[in-house]
Amino acid sequence: MAALRALQPSVRALLGTWPGCPAPRSFASRTLGHVDVAGKESLRPLPSPVCPLDLATKSCAAFEYIITAKKGKNSNVGLVQLHRPKALNALCDGLIEELNQALQAFEEDPAVGAIVLTGGEKAFAAGADIKEMQNLTFQDCYSSKFLSHWDRLTWVKKPVIAAVNGYALGGGCELAMMCDIIYAGEKAQFGQPEILIGTIPGAGGTQRLTRAVGKSLAMEMVLTGDRISAQEAKQAGLVSKIFPVETLVEEAVKCAEKIASNSKIVTAMAKESVNAAFEMTLTEGIKLEKKLFYSTFATEDRKEGMSAFVEKRKANFKDQ
Repeated sequence: MAALRALQPSVRALLGTWPGCPAPRSFASRTLGHVDVAGKESLRPLPSPVCPLDLATKSCAAFEYIITAKKGKNSNVGLVQLHRPKALNALCDGLIEELNQALQAFEEDPAVGAIVLTGGEKAFAAGADIKEMQNLTFQDCYSSKFLSHWDRLTWVKKPVIAAVNGYALGGGCELAMMCDIIYAGEKAQFGQPEILIGTIPGAGGTQRLTRAVGKSLAMEMVLTGDRISAQEAKQAGLVSKIFPVETLVEEAVKCAEKIASNSKIVTAMAKESVNAAFEMTLTEGIKLEKKLFYSTFATEDRKEGMSAFVEKRKANFKDQ
């Protein structure tokens, strides 16, 4: 908490330029995230071509707003780090486009079985880049399907773990909720404070948050702009585990390695089945689960897994 208080003056200075933005309260109770802290920045063409991600520990030099690497003993975990530290990782259009490129590369990489998405120690992502949207009209948003490209994360078949340190506010919270698992650092904070700047969540905040924590808490967070701590998020079901700040990403990579050691095709089926629980009735969901369960019997990995169990040896999955 002392570190957060120490950060408050610099954040207050950044917040001071936003029209109509009230003075921030104590960081123990509320933050005014989900606003642009990046200063002037215009949309610009994205780097091309997509950077290859075939080196175990080197990041992609073509990216401006993210850092990518392959982690784990077998280099089977894709790591994406949001990297706009001066802007507390505000989610500008360029960052989202680069994130989508990295996700696509890891999705197509047969060596990668799971992905970890993280930010910095101070912020996972403090929100969307408001200066990119403050002058948009309804017609602009509607005709361009504004923010629709944020959903690319939800299309990834490989499991994605969000490792959240610091602020996950507004679009940052929405981005974390698009992931399959959320691990949080001890000082993480989650919130949907869009109401404080005269709008509402636009990338799934009202829908995913309600499904994760229930109507009452979601309504309180959306209507007041208040944020919750990592401990409160875990108690509410938004977060699965909490770790010290300095070991969070390491623990997320360990979980991703464990997932990546299983059959990739069966893992994708399991992810699809769990996600269907949010979209279907119980009866429909169970029917889908049965179909996917039966489908595993058409794979070589199902045969190998059961044979290994009977023979008391480790399974050697071929992703077939």
